[in-house]
Amino acid sequence: MRVRILRSAFDDLAAGRRFYDQQEPGVGDYFLNSLFSEIDSLTLYGGIHRIQFGHHRLLARRFPYAVYYRIIAKEAVVFRVIDCRRDPRRIRAALEENG
Repeated sequence: MRVRILRSAFDDLAAGRRFYDQQEPGVGDYFLNSLFSEIDSLTLYGGIHRIQFGHHRLLARRFPYAVYYRIIAKEAVVFRVIDCRRDPRRIRAALEENG
């Protein structure tokens, strides 16, 4: 299966990287590597994750983030990568912005 990452997800990843780099230099790079590894796993495991707010939700192992994606025409389309510590209403609203 192919994986496509939308601009909104790239923006989420960039914001997460900035946040973790402010905590300690270099952690932002580790964050990106970890999350991209999780996203890459969708080539094998796309579609097996629980559906929440109309999207499949892949929970990251090392950071409190979730990758929200849909399977569209045999392709895992990543819509958002969101911090799970957010209010669920904000998560739902963020996902509704992108369809």
